[in-house]
Amino acid sequence: MTMAHRIRLPGAGLTLVADAYGDPSGPPVCFFHGGGQSRRSWRGSARQVARHGYYGLSFDLRGHGESDWARDGDYLLEAFGRDVEAILAALGRTAALVGASRGGQAALVGGSRHPDRVGLIMLADVSPYMDDTGVDGVRAFFRASEDGFVSTDEAAAALHVHLGRPLLADSSGLASALREDRGRLFWQWDPRTASPEFLNPPSEGETLIAAARQVAAPVVLIRAELSDIVSPDSVRRFRELTPHLEVEQADGVGHMFTGDRNDSFAERLLHHLARYMPA
Repeated sequence: MTMAHRIRLPGAGLTLVADAYGDPSGPPVCFFHGGGQSRRSWRGSARQVARHGYYGLSFDLRGHGESDWARDGDYLLEAFGRDVEAILAALGRTAALVGASRGGQAALVGGSRHPDRVGLIMLADVSPYMDDTGVDGVRAFFRASEDGFVSTDEAAAALHVHLGRPLLADSSGLASALREDRGRLFWQWDPRTASPEFLNPPSEGETLIAAARQVAAPVVLIRAELSDIVSPDSVRRFRELTPHLEVEQADGVGHMFTGDRNDSFAERLLHHLARYMPA
């Protein structure tokens, strides 16, 4: 098994933590998780690309996992995008950007501003246009998490009810994704990341649309067939902004299809890396 090494890289005014897999001299492939997740979400894919000669880097987003919390409380999409820009500058060579949900939005925004540093952007169910029905489910999950949980079973139930994740028979594995505070369990993210002002304000859409118009690097969207956030119409509108957009479908899965195991996603990713950024 490819072993991980924890590294730190500068973000925009804070420090980001990543698990690094493979040879540091290989082409970098940077992975960014969705809101409320952690770098563990992409470890399967990061290991896979490392086995094929790439340098897999799975990041904790700002305010998540072991990365710094924003001192100024800035968790607007623009701030996440600046973090991606800082990572690209620190790496100093062409990289691929892979992201799910919030991480995919950040990859598109940051990557659109540096075409000379990005060889591929691959998005897991991400579009500049989102279906409010699905977004409401994410908002409900954050609200249900505000006061913490009495047990890992209760945390697992919140994932099941609001995000459609399978109900775990054994929820003990969630302990590593939770922190204890005042006798209750909280997800390992800054509670301010779930504040209403950061959950899809109008400026987010404007930032994404501008990025989709500007991006020059190859962009591949893997749309979840059962997604309640990225609809066929939102894909059509994305194509209007980004004519070179390539779209594939992940059959029989919903928005959170990458989850904690995403080896099947890695197979698609390796195919496109071989096309655009051969190791």
